Amino acid sequence: MESEEGNGSSFGEATRTRDRRVGLIYDERMRGHFSVDDLDHPESPDRIRAIWDRLNSSALTQRCVVLDARYVEDEQLSLVHSKYHVNLIKNIISSTMPQKKRSRIAAKFNSIYFNEGSSEAASLAAGSVIEVMEKVANGELDSCFAIVRPPGHHAEETQPMGFCLYNNVAVATSYLLNKRQELGIKKVLIVDWDVHHGNGTQKMFYNDPRVLFFSVHRHDFGTFYPGGYDGSYEMTGKGPGAGYNINVPWEGGGRGDADYLAVWDHILVPVAKEFNPDMVVVSAGFDAALGDPLGGCQITPLGYSIMLQKLMEFSGGKIAMALEGGYNLNSIAASVEACVEVLLHDKPLVRPSENNPLESTWRVIRQVRKELSSYWPTLGVNLDEEQISGLQQVDGIIDDLLKPLEALELVGATKDIEVDSALSSWRSEFSKVNVWYATFGSNMNESRFHCYIEGGQMARMKKPCVGSRDKSIPKEIIWKTVPHRLFFAREGSTTWGPGGVAFLHPVADAKEKAFMCLYKITLEQFNDVLIQENAVASFDSPVVDLTALQTVQTENHFTVHSFKGGWYNNVVYLGKEQDLPILTMTCTLSDMDSFVSGRFPVNPPSKEYADTLVEGLVQGKQLSEEEALAYIKEASTKPLQDGCS
Repeated sequence: MESEEGNGSSFGEATRTRDRRVGLIYDERMRGHFSVDDLDHPESPDRIRAIWDRLNSSALTQRCVVLDARYVEDEQLSLVHSKYHVNLIKNIISSTMPQKKRSRIAAKFNSIYFNEGSSEAASLAAGSVIEVMEKVANGELDSCFAIVRPPGHHAEETQPMGFCLYNNVAVATSYLLNKRQELGIKKVLIVDWDVHHGNGTQKMFYNDPRVLFFSVHRHDFGTFYPGGYDGSYEMTGKGPGAGYNINVPWEGGGRGDADYLAVWDHILVPVAKEFNPDMVVVSAGFDAALGDPLGGCQITPLGYSIMLQKLMEFSGGKIAMALEGGYNLNSIAASVEACVEVLLHDKPLVRPSENNPLESTWRVIRQVRKELSSYWPTLGVNLDEEQISGLQQVDGIIDDLLKPLEALELVGATKDIEVDSALSSWRSEFSKVNVWYATFGSNMNESRFHCYIEGGQMARMKKPCVGSRDKSIPKEIIWKTVPHRLFFAREGSTTWGPGGVAFLHPVADAKEKAFMCLYKITLEQFNDVLIQENAVASFDSPVVDLTALQTVQTENHFTVHSFKGGWYNNVVYLGKEQDLPILTMTCTLSDMDSFVSGRFPVNPPSKEYADTLVEGLVQGKQLSEEEALAYIKEASTKPLQDGCS
């Protein structure tokens, strides 16, 4: 990928003596979208009001061009969203639709709410991002910040999700590239620094070499929202878009200014120089900010301002920023204020040098550079971890920019947090402890279980696994039978699609017999498998530690209460083998009551899922194919009450 001649020069020194033309959009009507069922919902109307009040109190609004919000048009939305999606969001506004029906519709989606004001707010948010990007593209503005909500980067082609209704940035970017070619915007760099992966934006431009999509986010090995494989560094684009999708997936929380700036210096900036965009668009989420209740990271307003200043060196400073997440009102207001000051060239910044990136930051940087080096030769050079250029403090600006943080109430965050060290410590300790993981479902098939260890997917699976940190294969594999009832339940899963999946009654019953494949793995790997089985958000500490390991052997089970909604959050003790504990994962007794009563569906497995179990039983030399099919059929048809009380 060679850079092209174009307007990639940085802004000149002469422009530093005056304010640039910076546009702002804010409209009270976007506050009309709120959750009627949860008035304390983090994505609240107060988010944009807090920002606007801060910009007014610091007189920054007087130095900017304040623009009127505008509604988006259906034709513009249809560039990235399906007709079904557009009609869904538009019809929510109907005054004849009762709120209970809106709430029922919202419940079908992942982390979404609707009220009577949702349609208008979503239309204004998407239309306003188009408005500011057009004015930057045609030269009326040098840069802009759209203070909009609801956010957009999680919204996909056919569904809203993650607080996002329309994908504001994707709609506007596609509109400029496909409908306003006369404005000369041929290549766009989208930088998504929200703490959550911009899954929707990624998918909309995954095949498009005109858009370089860059996302730095918490991934936590696929367990942090939105979860799964999409945010992996291995997702680099497809077809003509290969190499134009860059994910920097953090392994946990606690990342701050030094970590993000190392990524800027060693990944984003070198690639952006080669790409040479005509415009930079920032999906500006501030939930990685210090004090945010959801993000668990530590970026300061100063950190955001330096990240933004480095982006000002591209496309002649043509930058459009659109608000995404960020849920601490003080930190989001202070961070946006710092960014608007940079857009105005208020205080040219270089960064302080007292903090160093975490060790895991370098590990992630190396992985990303290696994955992308065949597309971007600049990433193939040696990574010098000892020298990060540009580390200086100028004109006492740190005190000015950090003042807004003095009022923050930091819950669970300390200045010298050592999350990464703690994470490494327990993993190192638990890598020396062996257990038997006993599986009764699809993991009886060794190829399927290896997906939980090594990552990836086998035939029949609908989605890949992220894998475990330690990818060592099991030390030993044996088979046993246990006096527990096997059954199949739930309507379907994201991994296997429609159809029931396997569960084991947590209470023993001498009349029952279930086949179990036992894998000798480390306690560290067991924790990683448990996390993947339950598709939970994130963790910085072990779920089953040494105390829990002792508890489960004493009480025969250990329920992981932090796995709210997890299907396999009950760790059950099945005895010992070679003096090592045998552990399995299944449902709780409370869930069993729901299965028996019919509140949770009991459902036979799909053919694909059943075939995976049969294959495992046959390859493990436990049953013939005919016997294995009969075993699965009996487990899926025998009334659950029989033998299980």
